[in-house]
Formats: sequence, structure tokens, C-alpha cells
Amino acid sequence: MFIRTEADVTRIYTRTGDSGTTSLIYGERVPKNHLRVQTYGTCDEVNAFIGLAVSHLCRSELAADPLITDLQKIQTVLFYAGAELATPKGKEVCWKLEQKHIVLLEKRIDKMQEVLPVLKQFILPGGGEAGAALHVARTVARRAERLAAALKDEVNPLVLIFLNRLSDFLFVAARTVNFKMGIPENVLHAEQYEK
Repeated sequence: MFIRTEADVTRIYTRTGDSGTTSLIYGERVPKNHLRVQTYGTCDEVNAFIGLAVSHLCRSELAADPLITDLQKIQTVLFYAGAELATPKGKEVCWKLEQKHIVLLEKRIDKMQEVLPVLKQFILPGGGEAGAALHVARTVARRAERLAAALKDEVNPLVLIFLNRLSDFLFVAARTVNFKMGIPENVLHAEQYEK
């Protein structure tokens, strides 16, 4: 009879991935560079950068801003996207993306844009710490979207739509944070570098 000890329960390492493979949901083993693994791993990167932005926001004058709650909700929905990506085709997904998740992003984008200056030129990513972290999250979301595009026949089509809309949301959120903090946007002046 096997008895689990407290050490077994709290141990974070399993050693099952030491050979370069990992398990999808339902136990199928695949290489760690499998497209599904790369895609949900990239969603995890987006999630971590959003967490970094939230950390900066919580230590700023925007510590009570409702955007923090929106970002934390999005972090949860990114786990739904990861579950979709980690579930083999034809199997039941434990957490499903739904149209309402995309609608929420669109509503938040529209609301933020109501107060932002109209964008007439390209801007350089950056600004304050929170804004810059959101710009990084945006670029990683675009990478996740590109990877998901290669899986589009294998996963819920809402995954690709969600990632597309998420990168738009993060761009607008970065601008919003910088705007609320009074940090001017750096406009692209290509002609300065053509001399």
C-alpha cells in the first residue's frame, strides 16, 4: 500500500519532463517544442507580463484603478485559452473560452478609447513601468496569436480571436496607463534617423 507523505504533496518537481516531453490534458505525451506547448507556453508569458504590469500599477497612483481588476480577469481567461490549447482535438475542454470573453475585451477597449487622444502617428512602445510592461505583454500576445494561427483547425476558433483582441486591448491599456500617469507618448519620427 502506498501512503502519500506531506513531502509528496508539496513537491513541485515530478521528473516526468526530464526527457524533453510533457503531457497534454488527458495524458498524451508530446515533445516540449510541440506547437501546442509553444502556444500555451506563450500565453503563460503574456500572463506573467500582465502580472508584472499589475504589480507596477499596484505601487503607483493608479493602485485603485479598475483596470487592475480587468487585467486580473484577463489573467484568468488566459488560463482558459491555455486549457483549450493543451486539450487534444476531439476531447472535452475543462475551461472553455466563450464569446463573452471577447465581447468584454471589446467593451473595455471602446471605453478606454473614449478618453484617449486620437492616435495619428505610430508610437514607440514604452512609457512608465506599467505601460511598458503592457506593451511587452502586447507583443507576446501577438506571438501567441501567430502560433495559434498554425493550430486554427485543431482548436476552438475563439482562441485565435481572443488572442487577436487581447493584443489590441493591451495596446490600448498601455496607452491608457501612460495617459493617466501624465507620461507623454513617444511618437515615431523616422526622418530623424534617415540622415
